[in-house]
Amino acid sequence: MDWDLIERHWTDLLSTAISIREGRVSSVTLLRRLGNHSHKNRLYRAFRELGRVIRTVTLLRYLSEPGLREQITAVTNKAEAFHGYSEWLMIGGKLIGHNDPDHQERVVKFNELLANCAIHSTALDITDVANGLAAEGYPVDTDDLATITPYIQHTIRRMGDLVLNALRRARRRRPARRRLHPREDPEVQQAAADCGNHGRPDTCLIISARATSK
Repeated sequence: MDWDLIERHWTDLLSTAISIREGRVSSVTLLRRLGNHSHKNRLYRAFRELGRVIRTVTLLRYLSEPGLREQITAVTNKAEAFHGYSEWLMIGGKLIGHNDPDHQERVVKFNELLANCAIHSTALDITDVANGLAAEGYPVDTDDLATITPYIQHTIRRMGDLVLNALRRARRRRPARRRLHPREDPEVQQAAADCGNHGRPDTCLIISARATSK
């Protein structure tokens, strides 16, 4: 770890962090700039060394503090459960078929918003059931309620309700009318008979058939 590099660029690191927090510079834009010739960028190198310091300190705390290990494990399990629930709600597959970072960010945010709405609705249903049991005189333990997960899937219909009306009669379709051959059509036969005295019957029949079809 290069402590001297971090010390020299400490002001730049703070100004960059403040700009991101205040919304002056987006994280996507910063990553794009740092991604171009990153090894030659001094700010990139300073952030890399700072990340190594934070990662080392976190690992040392994880090894020495049992309470921190339990907290990280619980948060990790909760995060993995939320991500699995979000992936289940996402229609169209887990992969985002677009290379635009802004589009990917919108898809992720909308998916998380949908998951939060579903979790909130499930939590309200669980609360109503618990209040109903308590109103009827059943004992409700808060420790038991804490073990109930809001990531319930069987109560959510992602595709909506499919209603089938078996009593509805199917509409009867009229049979398709068979196209008559010009020699079988009485109107064409009459037209051919009318012009039969003025030319060949076959020629009149074809001309009459064409005129009738128009």
